[in-house]
Amino acid sequence: MERLFSTSLYCEQLHSRQSAMVRELRKECAQIQEYDEEGRAWSHENYVGGYTSYSSLCSLHQMSSTFMKLEQSIASHVRRFSRQLDFDLCGGSLRMGDCWINVMPAHVAHGLHIHPLGCISGTYYVSAPRGAPGIKFEDPRIDRFMAAPPRRERCKKENRTHVSYEPIPGRLVLFESWLRHEVPAGTYSGERVSISFNYHWERE
Repeated sequence: MERLFSTSLYCEQLHSRQSAMVRELRKECAQIQEYDEEGRAWSHENYVGGYTSYSSLCSLHQMSSTFMKLEQSIASHVRRFSRQLDFDLCGGSLRMGDCWINVMPAHVAHGLHIHPLGCISGTYYVSAPRGAPGIKFEDPRIDRFMAAPPRRERCKKENRTHVSYEPIPGRLVLFESWLRHEVPAGTYSGERVSISFNYHWERE
């Protein structure tokens, strides 16, 4: 029995829930949301009920020293993940190209999507009220299952069609950018705040 064509994800607790880094990011995310009129207007039409700086302020690691520190914390984990994936960068490197904020109150959802043009993508959790949904990944082969029977209710994680990761403040989740994922709506008090980003392959 061999396991072929596996899909790898990387999950690590970078900071404790109440660390100085998490507190500072929480404060700065709120300040950016308040300042970003363009992003709020775009979100009103395209991210209904929530807020994202994706369309307006999507290079926060180049604008804020706090986000720059976060990028520095993430970089070694991206390198480790790329080694586990056996990436041959051909003398090039992986560089964070995009970095933005997502704020999701109760009942807000982010449908299934991928991150085109990215190589490795990820999310870092800043706030996560009790009951807030995690990021949910979909088996990339799901459209080819055809007449396959359903999986057992308690099947092994590697055999599930969908796997979710709990949104714990200070937690980092990395995945290949082609892997489809979503954030379902949930019922909870407060706001689920995360920072998403893409790494791009820069060749020499």
